[in-house]
Amino acid sequence: MVLRRQELDLTQPEPLHAIVARHQPRLILNAAAYTAVDRAESEPEQAYAVNAVAPGLLAAAAERVGATLIHYSTDYLFDGHQPTPYREEDPPYPLSVYGSSKRAGEQAILRACQRHLILRTSWVTGTHGNNFLKTILRLAQERDSLRVVADQRGVPTTTSLLATITLELIRQMHGAHTEDPRWGIYHLTPTGETTWHAYACRIVRYAEQQGIALKLHAEAIQPIPTSDYPLPARRPANSLLNTEKIRRTFSLTLPPWQEGVDHLLHELLPPTPRTPRP
Repeated sequence: MVLRRQELDLTQPEPLHAIVARHQPRLILNAAAYTAVDRAESEPEQAYAVNAVAPGLLAAAAERVGATLIHYSTDYLFDGHQPTPYREEDPPYPLSVYGSSKRAGEQAILRACQRHLILRTSWVTGTHGNNFLKTILRLAQERDSLRVVADQRGVPTTTSLLATITLELIRQMHGAHTEDPRWGIYHLTPTGETTWHAYACRIVRYAEQQGIALKLHAEAIQPIPTSDYPLPARRPANSLLNTEKIRRTFSLTLPPWQEGVDHLLHELLPPTPRTPRP
């Protein structure tokens, strides 16, 4: 069953144990998070309540009823100073309240629940909610120029890929014992890498090819350094996550990031019907 915010508000985590005890689930999938990265700098209590306290309580409740917990985490655990993609065993050094709160949530889960899968991912995008892809599409219809950061590297990850892989992990881990070595932390993104600037250019070019009326052309997107676009929360310059562990452990093949982004754009921007010539 799905519990929505009205039924389970993670900013008020006290009822979590009672709710889990009442429903007796075999699997708990926690896709909720406080993701307002910049606002978290001025609202640390709320960020920690949702990203750290609530996952810990969910983990303890899962352990009590013998359930598996699947939890999603973030690339923002790392400071981005490393030149190569981060592995699961690399020590986290968060730069922001958001990253620190997500790290605290991971630690709480590790302490409380043995049967857990923590999936770290990056630059998540989908058809619902606010995200970079949808923001660029909107701005491309409102502005004729744009400045986008070009010195932060990462991998856009669609919610559809996260859902597909999560279902496969559930299938493979069904019935696994507590001592199964496959429980743990994994990095999950598509293959390849890009920058926010290159990502924005691909989005706009795709929209142009679909015949969407835009004010902005990809050539008018100006690449800028992070220092030219200061924000309350610091971002890692390198958000790349090494996915070798999840691919090897579960025999997975992960697609290139462009495939997922193009599929998402196709959902959001279906081709404009062309008027046949007389």
